[in-house]
Formats: sequence, C-alpha cells, structure tokens
Amino acid sequence: MENFSWTEYKISVRERLRIFALQVLDLSETIPKSIRGKVVNHQLTKSGTSAYATYRAGLRARSKAEFFSKLSIAVEEVDETEMWIELLIASNIIKGDKVKELHSESIELIKILASMRKRLSDNSKR
Repeated sequence: MENFSWTEYKISVRERLRIFALQVLDLSETIPKSIRGKVVNHQLTKSGTSAYATYRAGLRARSKAEFFSKLSIAVEEVDETEMWIELLIASNIIKGDKVKELHSESIELIKILASMRKRLSDNSKR
C-alpha cells in the first residue's frame, strides 16, 4: 500500500476501477456485432461497469459488514469480467495487445479486491 492511509488506498482502488470500467466500455465498441459478439459484449459491459458501481456503493456503506458485502460482490463482478475477456481472447473474437492488457488488469484487480476483503475479514476476527 506504499504510504497511503486506508482511506486513500480505497479511493485509489475506486479510481482504478473507474478507469477499468471506461476501458471495458471502449473495448465493447470494438467487439463484432455477430451473435456471439453481442452476447459476450452485453455480459462483459454489465459486469465490467457493475464492479465499479458496486465498489463505489461499498465506499458509502453504513458499516464494515456492508462494505465487506459490497466488496465481495465487486470481487465477483471483476472475476466475471475477467472470464468474459478470457473468452474474447480464447475465441479469437478480439485480438491484440489492448485486450490482453485489459485481461491482465482484471486479474490484478481481482487480487487487489480479494486482498482488501481478506484484510477486512482478518481485522474482524481480532
């Protein structure tokens, strides 16, 4: 976490998720309009933007338990987004470095959010 406070860290993660959501939206514009492209595009766009929205809602949570719950949902949404991106790559619907970079970012975000969730879980056991 470098020299960030917990609050600053949560805000930096929010910004990273915002950028990720914008990149998902940009990627969605490049997906072919075939039947399979439309299906993946719809699901990818929903999960990729939902992760950001859910995390933002978690930051306004009324309790640590509510934040933990929203954070858990955000982990699931980013994981789902990673899966859709992986399918885009594996199916050759989309090729190129940008989609691979977005895939890598999705994996990093899963790690970050899961680590935050673990930290909260460990702190609640004390």
